[in-house]
Amino acid sequence: MTKPTWSKAVTQIGREFDRTPLEIVSGSLPEGLRGTLYRNGPGRLERGNRRVGHWFDGDGAILAVQLTETGATAQYRFVQTSGYREEEQTGTLLFGNYGMTAPGAFWNRWTRALKNVANTSVLALNDRLLALWEAGKPHVLDLESLQTLEIENVKIPTYSAHPKRDVHAGEIFNFGCEFGLKSKLHLFVCDETGKIKRSKTHELERVSLIHDFVLAGDYLVFFVPPLDVPLMSILFGLTNFSDGTRWNSSQGTQVLVFDRNLNLVSRSEADPWFQWHFANGYTDESGKIVLDFVKYSDFTTNQRLKEIATGETQIAAEGYLSRVRIEPKSAKVLDTEILFDRSCEFPSVYPDRVGRNARLTYFSMHRQGVDTSRELYGSIGCYDAQTGKLHEADLGDRRYPMEPILAPDASNPKAAWVLTVVYDAEIDRSEVWVFDAQNLESEPVCRLALPEIIPMGFHGTWMRR
Repeated sequence: MTKPTWSKAVTQIGREFDRTPLEIVSGSLPEGLRGTLYRNGPGRLERGNRRVGHWFDGDGAILAVQLTETGATAQYRFVQTSGYREEEQTGTLLFGNYGMTAPGAFWNRWTRALKNVANTSVLALNDRLLALWEAGKPHVLDLESLQTLEIENVKIPTYSAHPKRDVHAGEIFNFGCEFGLKSKLHLFVCDETGKIKRSKTHELERVSLIHDFVLAGDYLVFFVPPLDVPLMSILFGLTNFSDGTRWNSSQGTQVLVFDRNLNLVSRSEADPWFQWHFANGYTDESGKIVLDFVKYSDFTTNQRLKEIATGETQIAAEGYLSRVRIEPKSAKVLDTEILFDRSCEFPSVYPDRVGRNARLTYFSMHRQGVDTSRELYGSIGCYDAQTGKLHEADLGDRRYPMEPILAPDASNPKAAWVLTVVYDAEIDRSEVWVFDAQNLESEPVCRLALPEIIPMGFHGTWMRR
């Protein structure tokens, strides 16, 4: 069987390039779209004669697309982590990671630290860009040149890739997990400069995979899925997290509710499910927490993501945008519903609606009628919670968008734009597509040709200039 047409956009090693003017393929840049799109993802999945064990293990590489009055430019740079530099010198993979153990004898696997691949997301601050990887501290990059400068000087041992920015309060909420004999959840709040204002640490009852959380009005909510994690075997290099972890359907998903001062309010246990990403949350008029997330029935999604790194998949592992209501005083899940019946991922809302009731949620999703076990996402969707209607930008056959990023219009508060990086397998090219956020079903208002293929990545952000 031939490999799917998206394969090259994952398995090909990313090629760095300096700031380059971008050709407009169609349309024109909106006048109110001025700023920089930053995207992060694994740009290299092999070195020498060895391939990584999971899509999560690739070296992080940053794409920056600058949009100004004079046009668009882009540049692409690998994050110069210490592990990346060491492997660049030796010409082979040396470290273990989420889906692989370090090569060589047992002693080497036990003593060699995991490589911080800095490949998951980015946080743009006024004076620096943070490349995020949830099992370590962020790498600091220059906003303009993408030069790697240092490791962010924070006391928190790990720094998740999914901070929540409350633009109204001028605060950035985040967390980090620390696993050991007593596993811990570190919660912290930064100001707009990235300086930690307050933090608290809570012990976890179980070792699990906590990738994301949600800010919902006055609360922070975490779901802890029921995974059996062989922590000691992982720590001693006998296995890795991906291969050793098992789904345990006899347990439920834990629900943890904290207040904005980072105090634990309540905890409970619900039916078992798994999730990577939350869309948003808020507190309704009755005081109940309402939150949306992409819900999976189990941990099969991990195997699919492992297969993606090979350039070919056989497992569907569909996730559905779902809504739950929670009683904050008890953390009890009152009800759950699937909002629509199309598999999707990478949900987000308008930046000024984070933690508040948001009418519109955007995401990547599968095209109608495709084989979801073989194909990647081929559409950008928008769910309207007020009307219950699903809007879709179907990119067409053999075109694959990355996570949609929302960019508010600089001059019109009622307008916004959706940006995504698209791999077009028909012409073997990566492009930046811009959609009108309120008219998603129309053709993109602008398409920009990138000088190199950008390997499929995970998360990004928009920084207004």
